[in-house]
Amino acid sequence: MKKVLLTLLSAVMLLVCSGVAGAAPASGFKLGDEMLMTSPQYHQLIEGKKIGLVTNQTGVNSRGESTIDVLAGDSSTNLVALFGPEHGIDGKASAGEYVTSYTHPRFGIPVYSLYGSTRMPSADMLQGLDVLVFDIQDIGSRTYTYMSTLNYCMVAAQKYGKQVIVLDRPNPVGGNIVDGPVLEEGYETFVGVDNLPMAHGMTAGELAQYYNRNIGADLAVVPMQGYDRNMTFEETGLTWVQTSPMLPDLYSARCYMATGLGEGTGVGQQDYFKWIGGSGIDPQKFADLLNGAGLPGVQFIPEQRNQRGGVRLNITDPGTFNPARTGFYALAYAHSLNNFQVPKSVEGKDRVMFDKIMGTNKIGLYLEQGLTPQQIEAKYTPALNQFKEERKKYLIYGTDNSSGTGDVVGNIAGNISGNIVIKVNGSPITFDSPPYVDQNNRTVIPLRAVTEALGAEVNWDDAARTATIVKSGIRVVFELGSQQTTVNGSEMIMDTEPVLKNNRIMIPFRYVGEYLGAKVDWIADTRTVTVDY
Repeated sequence: MKKVLLTLLSAVMLLVCSGVAGAAPASGFKLGDEMLMTSPQYHQLIEGKKIGLVTNQTGVNSRGESTIDVLAGDSSTNLVALFGPEHGIDGKASAGEYVTSYTHPRFGIPVYSLYGSTRMPSADMLQGLDVLVFDIQDIGSRTYTYMSTLNYCMVAAQKYGKQVIVLDRPNPVGGNIVDGPVLEEGYETFVGVDNLPMAHGMTAGELAQYYNRNIGADLAVVPMQGYDRNMTFEETGLTWVQTSPMLPDLYSARCYMATGLGEGTGVGQQDYFKWIGGSGIDPQKFADLLNGAGLPGVQFIPEQRNQRGGVRLNITDPGTFNPARTGFYALAYAHSLNNFQVPKSVEGKDRVMFDKIMGTNKIGLYLEQGLTPQQIEAKYTPALNQFKEERKKYLIYGTDNSSGTGDVVGNIAGNISGNIVIKVNGSPITFDSPPYVDQNNRTVIPLRAVTEALGAEVNWDDAARTATIVKSGIRVVFELGSQQTTVNGSEMIMDTEPVLKNNRIMIPFRYVGEYLGAKVDWIADTRTVTVDY
């Protein structure tokens, strides 16, 4: 009878957590792809442009309409190429299966595979394109290759002078779960392209900003509306779209890191990542160890599958369930029960997949030393805490959406335009071109707007490409594309530079204000720049 009740409970939780049950949509919630098409502020990014779209079957809006079809039907743009990640543009190819390029049967445009002869767009693929638009659903794990494809696309775009526009989507693990060892230098591979922990707690747009600290691409993120970090995927009201053949539902996506970290150990997942176990493991002992660890949001049900003993995951609270932490506890406890052989990389040869997934060889060493999961967690926590601090610079969404804007709290990097508020002596000012924060974390605004707000005079010398701003006897000269400026004839060096964007001269606001004797502050919680003089 107990087994029947547990089975029924597990089935109910599978239904609730898979997204099949369907939650009421969040009020005013919109995906990045919907904001692109409904907001003039974002739609102008693609108007009149030749677009290459990086997408797959997950690139749909909340009504299930494909971004391919939406862009192809937009008369103001020209969709000229498609790019597909691992598993192909339809998501049907098996993991690791080579995918070929072809011509789209309906639109007659090339469909370039980024999981075939190349994983990075080539010069030929990008020739004739103005912009790369990225719209793919991630699952929140460093090892899932869709975000590696995003990174490679950004690198190629920077190399060949193309803009990248990322259409943002929720992280199904949530915006607050950040855990696991941080990938170390020298361990970068396609299952770990940057120094991220196993669970990074960022959306695609936030990851793009993080990547861009090292890439320097011309990046624009179209954020979601009505989203905050505390929201579960169900609370967005979205229907989950199968991301790859082995992740048919949201439940599997959430279990991915908890059961899929044991590559080469003999301890692994079954039933689409909902079960973990291995030979020589007593299911009841395994379940007792895991249930006794106090891991939040999950229970472990002992289950023997053929010759392998293991546990089935019963996620009781998607908001607190930490799949990465759970995965390392499961590996450590499994090793204590069956003493599996830890895969080891050999010096001078390609690293084993286990170390590639871990982003380090240290986890394997800790397991061999017989460390408890708590001891392993303590070992990787210092680097994880450093990452958490660094990560704050690149976050787009806050933890409270009570205002209904769903916009950024915190610094924004990577040329994100949005609802940045600038107040001069307490009064907000308006712009004909939106301010943004560049890759150097400097708020950049239109030249005319700031000088008028500060009551300064401005003169633009088109031949010299310089702007001269004068106020109260202070004369500041900025040069387009240069970090050097002069204040009353004295040379000063900034960490960013004025640029031409959307046919507007955009200048770093803090430097203008401070050079003119004003006090400039950034209020992260409200995304407000205040200027007092």
